[in-house]
Amino acid sequence: MKNGFLLIGRRSINFVSRIGSVFILLGKSLYYFKSIPKSLGLIFEQCFLVGNKSIPLIAITSVFVGAVSAWQAAYQFKFIGAPLRYLGAAVGKAVVIELAPVLTALVVAGRVGAGIAAEVGTMRVTEQIDALDSMGISPVRFLVMPRFVASLVMLPILVLFSTFIAIAGGLLVSVLFVDISYETFLNGVKDSLKVSDVIAGLTKAAVFGVIIGLVGSHEGFHASGGARGVGRATTEAVVIAAVLILISDYIIAVLMFRV
Repeated sequence: MKNGFLLIGRRSINFVSRIGSVFILLGKSLYYFKSIPKSLGLIFEQCFLVGNKSIPLIAITSVFVGAVSAWQAAYQFKFIGAPLRYLGAAVGKAVVIELAPVLTALVVAGRVGAGIAAEVGTMRVTEQIDALDSMGISPVRFLVMPRFVASLVMLPILVLFSTFIAIAGGLLVSVLFVDISYETFLNGVKDSLKVSDVIAGLTKAAVFGVIIGLVGSHEGFHASGGARGVGRATTEAVVIAAVLILISDYIIAVLMFRV
């Protein structure tokens, strides 16, 4: 029992220490924002990798998220006796505020965050990062900052794309299987959404993008032990990013929405 508590305490301290190290890396990345004009080529390259390469997976995920949201909402409405004309409102709210930002971020964390950790980690164990240091090139400016900016910029765009695809999936299920006209569904979506809802969703997306870019880079920077160390860093990058995404999602929801 005592050993179990010690293990939990040790891992908790290690997790908090890593979060602190990520915030230090955040400060260094913000400092190098002044170099963005000189790094536009690197930033555009990372934007392509983060955004364009993620579109097919996000499209598939989003259409089924919208579809199952509509089906489950219709089931719950039938259970409580609520009119189905509010189905569009329920699906629209859930997708814009919660489902599109969170699920898109988790998908991107699994694909892009892991890729960043693996790429930077390989450069660490093969001493390429040390070579940058020896040439007087800041690894943070050259490696971290472009990935940080690309994730920050592309996540809101991907979330907007996910939102439209998810609502389209919900509309398709509602029209074909729940017997609701597309006008009723879309009017419900339009009437229920506020500008603040969209802003909240995009704010979450931007925060999640920062988390994915920074955590992936951080774990890659601290990789050691050859190929096994790179694999471990990749796994930890995805796990830590997913945990931080869910924690920050709750914090943002509490701050932006009053019950």
